Amino acid sequence: MKLTNNFQENTGIVEAAIGFNKSYDIGRREIKIFEKGINIYFLTGMVDNQNMIEIMSSILAIPRTKEYSFDLIYENLAHHNLTLIEDLNEIIYNILNGMAVIILEDSLKAISLDVRSYPNRSISEPDMEKVIRGSHDGFNENFHMNIQLLRRRIKDTRLRNKLFQIGNESPTYVCLTYLEGVCDDYLLSKVQERIKTVETEHLIMTDKGLEELMIRRKKLNPYPLVRYTERADTVAVHLYQGMFAIFVDSSPSVILAPCTIFDHMMHFEEYRQTPTSGTYLRWIRFLGIFISIFLTPIWLILVSNAALPGVLEILAPSAEVKANIYLQIIAAEIGVEFLRLASIHTPNSLSTSMSLIAGFLLGDFAVNVGLFSIQTVLLVAVSAIGTYLTPSYELGLANKITKLIFILAVLLGNWYGFVIAFLLWLTYLIRLKSFGKPYLFPLFPLNFKRLMKVLIRFPFDNKSMKNKE
Repeated sequence: MKLTNNFQENTGIVEAAIGFNKSYDIGRREIKIFEKGINIYFLTGMVDNQNMIEIMSSILAIPRTKEYSFDLIYENLAHHNLTLIEDLNEIIYNILNGMAVIILEDSLKAISLDVRSYPNRSISEPDMEKVIRGSHDGFNENFHMNIQLLRRRIKDTRLRNKLFQIGNESPTYVCLTYLEGVCDDYLLSKVQERIKTVETEHLIMTDKGLEELMIRRKKLNPYPLVRYTERADTVAVHLYQGMFAIFVDSSPSVILAPCTIFDHMMHFEEYRQTPTSGTYLRWIRFLGIFISIFLTPIWLILVSNAALPGVLEILAPSAEVKANIYLQIIAAEIGVEFLRLASIHTPNSLSTSMSLIAGFLLGDFAVNVGLFSIQTVLLVAVSAIGTYLTPSYELGLANKITKLIFILAVLLGNWYGFVIAFLLWLTYLIRLKSFGKPYLFPLFPLNFKRLMKVLIRFPFDNKSMKNKE
């Protein structure tokens, strides 16, 4: 709906939509210039008061010797970020997004001023992505601050930030970020088309809701097809690898895609150490992820077939425990999930005490009363540590579900069941794609050079030295 020459009608529509006189935080400042009405609308808690005072002062200071016009008001506004709006719906969206909007009498244009001052927490290191060395700043819920944290790291003229609004009832800003010429053009057009075709009332669940709306297939797929990060340096590095990033207003995490399973297994700490140390850390992490999936199922196969040779006989479950070995494993795995969820919902001041109680007292009690064998507790604990070694929380959960499926397959079909389940799992991952990119790349399809870069942390190349050579 376009603005009309009827000032009262324009302001009436806007005030009814934003809830003026119904919500205490809707502000309106009425000013008369040359007997013409000027109304300024804003959210009182989301604008910078000093900026608002300067804007109003600049309007009131306009010389009365000149003739009233839209250009006169526009040229005398003491603000650097002004946008002209001709649509009433856009005016409403701008006000609700924290802008100040000026509606003028006898004008078919309104002026939007970016005077936002969002309430937000300070910049701090993300809890899930801590590093020993390196930057310790991370994204927060302030959309524009997150973009600037990325700008601080990338001074490349190819950096592009395209803004979208998603949500029919509660519009939310979404920013598609990429490096022009580095990210594939066909991929970008495909992603932009998906963003534009998203139809929803709101994005209260922010980035995760957007991901599910964009990826319409694979609804039951447990494996993450995008990577989430709260680190600006991680986003910057992945943009140079040809990925795109999606920022969603009010979310501290950023979507990175297309990604492979190996992208979820990398950690920034590897690149803050020497190539040898980085490779060591990477192999340890890969080993931990492998253990988190396969240790328990393989142990169950060996125990069921009495095939624990030599030293491994110490891992045979005690005959004194009456409970079935499969029931022990399933109960222990579920117990670990209980503890993990409890630690998430426990206040920080109590979480350490809760962990000690759970880890020592409950585990020791379960063994002493004969619910679990000590071997069961040991194997499940080692497997859980492997899960926590996984940098991606989403991948860790997916691997946990895969492990439970393997355990069920062993229960139903012994090692035959495990082999069938493993082949089905591998086939599924081979067919899985993230925005057209194979999920197991560079393992499948095989790219030996890229695979070596996944397995080994190579030193950074000096391009000037290469040119001299």
